[in-house]
Amino acid sequence: MSEKKRTGLHKGIETLFPGSSKNVSANAESQGQKEADNKVAAEAVKVKITEIEPNRSQPRKMFDEEALQELSDSIKQYGLLQPILVQDKKDHYEIIAGERRWRASRLAGLKEVPVIIRNYTDQEIVELSLIENIQREDLNPIEEAEAYQRLLDEFHLKQEDVAKRVAKNRTTITNALRLLRLSPEVRGMVIDGRLSAGHARTLVPVEDPTEQTRLAVQIVSENLSVRETEKLVKNLNKPQKTRTAPVTDEGLKLIYRNIEEQMRQSMGTKVSIKPGAGKGGKIEISYYNQDDLERISDLISKLQ
Repeated sequence: MSEKKRTGLHKGIETLFPGSSKNVSANAESQGQKEADNKVAAEAVKVKITEIEPNRSQPRKMFDEEALQELSDSIKQYGLLQPILVQDKKDHYEIIAGERRWRASRLAGLKEVPVIIRNYTDQEIVELSLIENIQREDLNPIEEAEAYQRLLDEFHLKQEDVAKRVAKNRTTITNALRLLRLSPEVRGMVIDGRLSAGHARTLVPVEDPTEQTRLAVQIVSENLSVRETEKLVKNLNKPQKTRTAPVTDEGLKLIYRNIEEQMRQSMGTKVSIKPGAGKGGKIEISYYNQDDLERISDLISKLQ
C-alpha cells in the first residue's frame, strides 16, 4: 500500500512526538483501510473496553450521533482497524486520541479493542487531542477556540507557539480566539451550526451581550450574508447625527438672523444658530486661528 503524502499537520505531530503521527492520522476513522501500519500493529495490545475512559480534557465535546452510528455499523462488519491511543493511569486507561472510535466500538458491542499505550505530559495530550480533531475537522469553532485558549492559559504558550504546534497560521488562531468574546447565547448558536464562525466574528465588536444575541437572531431569521452583517454592525456603531429641525416660521427665521448678526458684530466672527428637533438647538461660533480662538474665549469670559 503506497504511503500518502503527509500534510503540514502530520509533520507537526511528528515534530512534537517522533513516530506518533500515524497514531493520530486523519485516516484514523476510515474503516475502508484494509491494513493497519505494521509498526502500529506490532505495538497494539487488546484491552477490555470497560477499562478505558475518555479524557475529560478532550477538546471535542459534541459527537454527531448519526455519524457515530455509521462508524459503529462499519466496526461491526470490519472490526476496529485503527488502535486507540491511551495512557496508563494505573486503575484505568485514559484516551489520548480515538474517543470517537471508542464510543462507536461500545455502540457496536465490542468487549475488547486494540490500544497503543503511551505516556505523555498533560500539554502533549492536549496538543495531540487537538491536532487529531483538527485533522478530521471534528471540532466546532467554539471547541477549537477553547482548546487554543487552554494551551495559552494552562501551558503559558504564545499564539505563535500554538500556531506552530497545530500547523496553522497565527491569524487563524487569533480569529478563532475572538469567538470566545461572544455571549453564551451566540456561542451556542455557533456550536449548533445555526450561525457560522464568519458571521459570529462580525459581532465581536458589539460589546453588549444582549445586543449581540439580538443581532445573531436577526442574521439567522433574515438569512443575512457576512457582508450584510458587517454593514449592519458598522451602521450600529456609527454615532447618531443630531437632527436639525428646519425652521419654517418666517418670523422665527428673522429673529434668528437678527440674533446671529448681533453676535457677529459683538464677537467679530461668524455665528450660526441651529434649532434642534425639540425646543432647543445649538450655537456655532467660528474662529480662524489660535489667536482668534483666545480672543473669543476672553470675550465670553467677560460676559460672566
